Amino acid sequence: MVKDRLDRFDGNLQLEYSPESFTGTEVDFSLEICTAVQETWNNATPAPIIFNLPATVEMNTPNVYADQIEWMSTHFKDRDNIILSIHPHNDRGTGVAITELGLLAGADRVEGTLLGNGERTGNVDILTIAYNMFSQGVNPELNIEDIKEIVEVCERVTKMPTDARHPYAGELVFTAFSGSHQDAINKGVRAMKDRQNLYWEVPYLPIDPADIGRMYEPVVRINSQSGKGGVAFVMDTVYGFKLPKKMQREFADVVQYISEKQGGEVTPQRIMEAFKSQYLENKEPLTLEYVVIQDNKDNDDTIAVLDFSYNGEKFHSEAEGNGPIDAVKLAIKQCVPELEFTLIDYTEHTLAQSQGSGAKAAAYIEMRDERHGNTTFGVGVSSNITRASIRSLFSAYNRLIAKAKDYV
Repeated sequence: MVKDRLDRFDGNLQLEYSPESFTGTEVDFSLEICTAVQETWNNATPAPIIFNLPATVEMNTPNVYADQIEWMSTHFKDRDNIILSIHPHNDRGTGVAITELGLLAGADRVEGTLLGNGERTGNVDILTIAYNMFSQGVNPELNIEDIKEIVEVCERVTKMPTDARHPYAGELVFTAFSGSHQDAINKGVRAMKDRQNLYWEVPYLPIDPADIGRMYEPVVRINSQSGKGGVAFVMDTVYGFKLPKKMQREFADVVQYISEKQGGEVTPQRIMEAFKSQYLENKEPLTLEYVVIQDNKDNDDTIAVLDFSYNGEKFHSEAEGNGPIDAVKLAIKQCVPELEFTLIDYTEHTLAQSQGSGAKAAAYIEMRDERHGNTTFGVGVSSNITRASIRSLFSAYNRLIAKAKDYV
């Protein structure tokens, strides 16, 4: 009947036949039926016949379906003029597996759905198959660069939500809550940058989220179980701060306290708010008012002229040291001798998000309170590295003073 009506239609047609219950039928009988259809149509159109072999209901393990596909592929007559198609369902939750094995077994074509919507437990998700191919270096030749747009359209027109854990498309797919995972991701990204690696190699992230329209910001979220690696990753990749290793633990404790207090995860924005309040905007009780740094013409020392306030009282001081930080530290001690703090370590770097003539530097100072034995870090940011280091010194002072009073 189909062949008879082909003569009455002047459009471009391609014929497809699907044996309805392929997975529940002996393959030799399926082949007999398909061959009968093939002979009846007998090249009725220029295009090859599509034989679509469905996993009507998943009745067995994926390897058995692949064996059935391979057997049919090797026993079809005139195989070169046939497109062997598979139509996987997901009744046993192995739709992706049977598709990939079916393709390896000889299938040329896949019938699937967007995000797995379909009958019963759904049909195979074409996006998952395509992204899996992409992750293995095979171009699926589909326009799938913006997964967020695809999800938005699908949800809008079908009124069906996408699960947060759906492969590639889910909101939490590129999220790591585990501290060890976050640490590995952080180290992987750093290693790629250091080695200038052209190929994506990051633990727990099989593909670069940016390749499918996702952003780095939601890749790691922080909760009470997260470790220092996750916090450090957010501060580095989202905000450009490369926290010293010892400081990562200190700040992670701050974020963990916030997570336990508010419950649930802490967003990158909330992490940055805490970083600002704890380090960058921590200006009490010691406040920098004015500073001039100049070289001593007679030797290699540095002179600091400093105006600052402590507990509301204003001071003016001048001191000479072996560098800007030492000079400012001595100038403070001349006026407030009880602040007996020792410099332990100092690091600095250009903020990754700052470029050009207006680039900013971040400075980190680790200090110890000799009276109480407490240690902490201070952070300063400025377009002038000397000023950034002095701000980090004041930041550390204020954190140590706060620790001495048993509050953070």
